[in-house]
Amino acid sequence: MRMLFAGILLGLSSMVCLPANAVLTIEITQGEDSGVPIAVVPFRWHGAGNPPEDLRGIIAANLHRSGRFDLLPPGNFLSRPSEIGEVRYKDWRLIKAEALVVGRIFEKSPDNYEITFQLLDVYRETQKAGYRFNATGEHLRQVAHQISDHIYHKLTGIEGAFDTRIAYVTREQQDNGDRIYQLMVADSDGHRPQQILRTTNLPVLSPAWSPDGEWLAYVSFVDRRSGANVWLQNIRTGNRRKIAQSEGAASAPAWSPDGKRLALRMSHKGNADIYLMDVASGSIKRLTRHPAIDTEPAWAPNGRQLVFTSDRSGRPQIYRVAAAGGKPERLTRGVGRENARASYDPKGERLVMVTNRGTGYQIGVFYMADGRMDLLTDGTLDESPVFAPNGAMILYATRLGREGVLAAVSADGRVKQVLKLHRGEVREPSWAPKKN
Repeated sequence: MRMLFAGILLGLSSMVCLPANAVLTIEITQGEDSGVPIAVVPFRWHGAGNPPEDLRGIIAANLHRSGRFDLLPPGNFLSRPSEIGEVRYKDWRLIKAEALVVGRIFEKSPDNYEITFQLLDVYRETQKAGYRFNATGEHLRQVAHQISDHIYHKLTGIEGAFDTRIAYVTREQQDNGDRIYQLMVADSDGHRPQQILRTTNLPVLSPAWSPDGEWLAYVSFVDRRSGANVWLQNIRTGNRRKIAQSEGAASAPAWSPDGKRLALRMSHKGNADIYLMDVASGSIKRLTRHPAIDTEPAWAPNGRQLVFTSDRSGRPQIYRVAAAGGKPERLTRGVGRENARASYDPKGERLVMVTNRGTGYQIGVFYMADGRMDLLTDGTLDESPVFAPNGAMILYATRLGREGVLAAVSADGRVKQVLKLHRGEVREPSWAPKKN
């Protein structure tokens, strides 16, 4: 561990846009063609030159990787309408489309665009949704994500989560032996990566989004002699401050749903317990008190309970405790030799966690109502799982050969995908909440 922490902090770079080789590339590795057959027509461009973004391509990619839709190839289209008045529904019934998306992009002035789209029910010949957006070229990808969210919600009844962001940590080995760590933020599809923090030989761990999506809490080190400490950093301004430092180390930050408190694992005189910190005042309250290791706290959506990992039963298992204090109760029994790193789904009904059944570490979903665990992955070193803001997907870290990559799996296990960097490894994912 002393070798792991050796090095110096190079400094902070706030919201630096990175080249294309830093983009996470998404590869669908498992899926089922049993979703809603949908045709997304290329948006008609009204402007000079070429459109700044391929909205159709972004929308189609989003819907495809959700696993809920069967995207029909444009080569099969018998016509290419851009608004409802141009649609001949029989053209789409012939290719067995059940839903149809059409739209236009108008260049109103330099770097000012109006985007319209309509979602149509092919068999009922009715409009299910239609919206108009105004955006600059910089925000056209975001508009495509918002359109994808509208389509997903109308056709599934579940809120979409395409217009969200993820945070993750990259590690790249240099020729001189140094390891470069970067804390990154990107769109949910891996595009528009931005660097939040860069260090040399000092790991960055456990990024956690504030409920308003404005701050990241994470673990880092000042130098080779310092212990792990928790930092807060504003995503927009880059300003950061250290908020927790104990005689030992502080780690595993988790925001309360109201954004007023952080749950932390803090070591005091060699003992690791869960503490609650008031973000505004810095005051700290000890929540657990046990000679075992208590770590990895996560809040319930109602803010009244937390779950955490503890080895007080001999091996790591998941426990629940009231935020007001009290005796913790063990949740995971008979569902794996070890269970760790649990967090709630948005409704507070399920926990996603790392589970070990004797063949390595995989991702499982635990149903608190009946104590059932569904195994979703088949790796041996899967870790750091987190639900998407709509509960439909789970993002986690794993290894592909000798590479560290991110992966995503649908909450029912039907669809799997891998998010790879062109250079270096990626780990420690965190999914931002969806803004209202």
